[in-house]
Amino acid sequence: MIRIFRAPLAATAACLALAACSSGGTGAGSGTTSATPAAPSSPAVAQGDGTLTIGTLLPQTGSLAYLGPPMFGGVDLALKEINEAGGVLDKPVTEHDTDSGDTTTNIASQSVDKLLAQKADAIIGAASSSVSESVIDKITGAGAVHFSPANTSDKFTTIEDKGLYFRTAPPDKLQGRVLGDLVVADGNDTVGILAMQDSYGTGLADQVEQTVTDAGAQVAERVDYDPKAADFSADVARIKAKNPKGIVLIGFEETSKVVQELVKQGLTSDKHKWYMVDGNTSNTNFLQMPKGTLDGVKGTIPGAEAPEAFQKRLLVVNPELAEYTYAAESYDAVMLVALAAEAAKNDSGQAIAAELVEVSKGGSKCTGFKECADLLKAGTDIDYDGVSGPVDFNDAGDPTVATIGVYQYGPNNRFNAAKAVEYRQGKITG
Repeated sequence: MIRIFRAPLAATAACLALAACSSGGTGAGSGTTSATPAAPSSPAVAQGDGTLTIGTLLPQTGSLAYLGPPMFGGVDLALKEINEAGGVLDKPVTEHDTDSGDTTTNIASQSVDKLLAQKADAIIGAASSSVSESVIDKITGAGAVHFSPANTSDKFTTIEDKGLYFRTAPPDKLQGRVLGDLVVADGNDTVGILAMQDSYGTGLADQVEQTVTDAGAQVAERVDYDPKAADFSADVARIKAKNPKGIVLIGFEETSKVVQELVKQGLTSDKHKWYMVDGNTSNTNFLQMPKGTLDGVKGTIPGAEAPEAFQKRLLVVNPELAEYTYAAESYDAVMLVALAAEAAKNDSGQAIAAELVEVSKGGSKCTGFKECADLLKAGTDIDYDGVSGPVDFNDAGDPTVATIGVYQYGPNNRFNAAKAVEYRQGKITG
């Protein structure tokens, strides 16, 4: 059954604080094309080859490389559990891993070519929205599902995707609202924004600026900087000249250099309240800085904090994991693809896409792959609730129930979880 309505967007925001958060998508809302339905109506859906093949397009190198281990971990854990339960269509799922790199290289395009040659039915990735945008035509044009666990750009809600693009990460408009509300709630009536100049940075900065302004505070200065710049002293100097109470940092790995410049120019976190986002909230990027540099700094990350039991399962597939950002979303992406293939009794990309909305909502609740697959085999419509949350796709492939985590750094420059608030239909409560 194809739903032709748009589900109302509801989001829950788990707000936590003390020492824990991370990483990456790419923002920016544009919207020149209308959203395509989740299930393509023509041409006729092709029959797959009987073996579900998953390709990964995740960061092994580049500005989001620190997100690679938890995302690969989530994929590997899902495939381990799926294959231990008998696989998909009674066959083990095949996996091929590749590097997405970042927008400074052509690695992603080369990786997609390799995955398509290996007959990938679904490609999981990229982490960066800008990288995904650069390869979405190639992936969907080949009839494969393009499924990102971390893309947050608003652009993907309306991008032309042949009904083959999905994501488990909520759009930036939600993160921007939560972050903007948080900044104002902390008593910052003047705010400075330092944002990387790309679709992620400018899109997220736009939403933060709008939310802050609507709440009655003033954006005293906004600087959209070149993330590849060798020096950020002039950018930081513009913020310093306006002396805002709060400073929002929207970027990726280069944020460590921006932080060093903030400290150098006296805009330390004990004098100005700093806020970060998924692209730079990390437990690894700031450990070499003097203790206390990030003490009290808050950051937002789309998605739920990885539950402790889930973290322990991840450590079985990768004992070296230090980050867990987007691990749950990666795990759920693979689970949903596998369940959609089971529901369709077909492993082709188009068949999977046609069932992804249906297996995500509206049926009997289930969690693990075996439980859900057994229901499908019994002819029962299912509603998969994942580690990252209920998901519940709308027809544009966006999750309609989402979590935004808010975290706070301690004196050891590591973050942790604390207070939780609920974000639902434009309001934060709790």
